[in-house]
Parts: sequence; C-alpha cells; structure tokens
Amino acid sequence: MSLTDARIRSLKPKKKPYKLADEKGLYLFITPQGSKCWRLKYRFMGKEKVLSIGVYPEISLSEARDKRSDARKQLANQLDPGITKQIHKRSEQASIENSFEAVGREWFAKYSCGWVKGHSSKILNRLEMDVFPWIGKNLISEITAPQLLSVLRRIEARGALDTAHRAHQDCGRIFRYGIAVGKCERDPSADLKGAIPPARVKHRAAILEPVKLRELLCAIQGYAGYFVTKCALQLSPLVFVRPGELRNAEWSEINLETAEWSLPAEKMKMRQPHIVPLAQQTIQILQELYLLTGHGRYLFPGCRTKTRPISDNTINAALRRLGYQANEITAHGFRATARTILDEVLGFRPDVIEHQLAHAVKDPNGRAYNRTSHLELRREMMQKWADYLNELAKDNTSTVK
Repeated sequence: MSLTDARIRSLKPKKKPYKLADEKGLYLFITPQGSKCWRLKYRFMGKEKVLSIGVYPEISLSEARDKRSDARKQLANQLDPGITKQIHKRSEQASIENSFEAVGREWFAKYSCGWVKGHSSKILNRLEMDVFPWIGKNLISEITAPQLLSVLRRIEARGALDTAHRAHQDCGRIFRYGIAVGKCERDPSADLKGAIPPARVKHRAAILEPVKLRELLCAIQGYAGYFVTKCALQLSPLVFVRPGELRNAEWSEINLETAEWSLPAEKMKMRQPHIVPLAQQTIQILQELYLLTGHGRYLFPGCRTKTRPISDNTINAALRRLGYQANEITAHGFRATARTILDEVLGFRPDVIEHQLAHAVKDPNGRAYNRTSHLELRREMMQKWADYLNELAKDNTSTVK
C-alpha cells in the first residue's frame, strides 16, 4: 500500500526503528527520536544497496518519488545512483572550496596576520561589501575579465574610484595566490589595466606655512580638554608618526633614558621596526604624561576605559574643537607639515626625513636602510625640529621665514 502525506504525518516513533514501504523500493525509516528518513532499496551488479534520499518533511513525498524515479533511470543506464550521489557531493564540495570567496578568505587568513589591524579590516570589509556578493560563489578558475570588470564598475558607479582600484589590486592578489596553490591558471585582473579611470589623488589637509603653523601650535597650548588628548596633540607635530602609531603607543616602547621610542614591526605600515628619537621637549611632555598614565599600558588611554587607547578620531576631533576644519589640518597632516618644513625651511636631507617618516628608503645600491640608519642624523634633526617648533610657538610678533 502506497504512503500518503496524512499517514506519514500520523506516524509516531517507537522504541526501535522501523520501516514503512511506499513502492518500487522507496520506504520511510522512522527512528526512535522521531526522524522520518527517505531511503531507496535497489540492486546494482547483483548487490543490494540503500540510497539515502532525505528527511521528511524537508523532502516531501512527491519529491522523494521524483528522486526515486531519477535513481531508477540511472540504474537503467547502468549507473549506480549511490556512486553518482557521492561524485555529485564531492563536486559540490570542490566548487565551494575553489570558489573565489573561499580562495580569497584563504589568502586573507594566510597573510593578514602580518598586517596592521586597521589595514586588514579595510581589505576584508572591501571584499565582503564590494566583491564577494557578486562573484564570491563563482569558481575562481572560471571568472573572466569582463565579470571582474562588472564588479569594479559597480564601485566606480558610486564615485569610489580609489576603492575600485584597491579592490582591483586585492582581486589580483587573490588570483595570483590561486595560481600558486593550483586553483586557477591565470589572473584575469591583469587584463583590466586602464579599464578603470585613475583616482584623483587626495592629499590629507596639512598646514605648510610657518606663520599658520605658529597659530596652530599656540592653539594647541591653549587646549582645555582632556589632558591625555592635549598631550597627544602636543606630540603629533613633534614626532609626526602616523596617527594610528601615536594613539596605540605603549609605555613599554618608550625609553626615556636613551630618549628613544621603539615601534615594533607589527605596528608599522611597512612592517619594519622603527625608532623615533625623542627631543628634550618631547621627553618633558612624556614625563608629565607618565604621572597620569604611566601605570597602565597605553600612553593615551581612552577616558571611558583604560584598557583601550583613544579612538582614531580623537585628535581630529580635538583639532575641530580648536576651530580647525577638516580641509585645513588633520592628524595625518602633521607628517606633511614636518616633511615640507624640514626640507624647505630647515634644509635637512630628504632621505633622512623620509627615513624618519618610516617611508621605504633605499641606499645608492638599492638596499633598504635598516632601522638604525641615520640614527644620529635623525636624532639631531628631531631636536632641531623641536627647537624650531618651540621658538615658533613663543614668537607671536616677529616675522617667521
């Protein structure tokens, strides 16, 4: 007697599993836990076998019968439906493992451990928001240049040209990783060179004129907010490191006796350790700050919790509070300020300045300078820079060259 939906719904579990036949080898297997599993009994090459079809009600009675019919057609063509199911399952698993998203996440997991947290977060967010939703499920080996271009065009359409170029670079790295691990044979991103209009370079706002810098330094001296924030403001032009490097500074990295701040490689954009020589003015600020925060981990702990540093927007917000707009000065802009004035006003060698900025600098033989290169020259430069800023802030009347 064939099964009906009404009869299947009425079935109750028993202490032992039992079966109820439908027809043509299809039956329902009921477990003591109440699961109702579709199975098909068949013979292939003289051997009796069982094929699992699915669980009721996820697989309805009519769907189970359709799957039984498909299995019987395979048997008629001398194909074992059990083996066919295994091959299909392995193929599906291979498709998942070799999808662009799977390879992309594998690439990210392998290399992101060596990146600054903020940098890795931006890359993953860009992939998850702008790339994976459109081509993530595609086999990486089957993605074509036009398909990738359509993804980049979506980003371009909203005016985010810089993001489109960065996404292009990210995808290229994923394809090249896929080639290395044998999951694809070529990088279609290479075919898209010039397909996206160049992004307009947008420099971060910075004050480059000594007269305007003097006004800013005087404003910083008069800052009446959180003392820790004021110290961060005062140190920003003195050390001109990247804002993330400053706000994440730890007391364990500061040596007041040798007048050095040693930043580990994992905190640096270029993934190389870096030394910042500390001028006397810088040390005075640090000594005062130490009395307040020296018992903790960070130089600049947040005002709400001491276990995390100030936010990445704290210094910019303080500059706005002082009356400076985003198109006038940013926390990152202090680097351009130092770069320009050290070169054009104080006359220091560009390679020494660039090294202090922790940019990639090479010697005449093409070798990258190590972390101690020009250290004495940089130490002298940082002291003269601090003296210059100190005199600049004092002089409210005379003309500054």
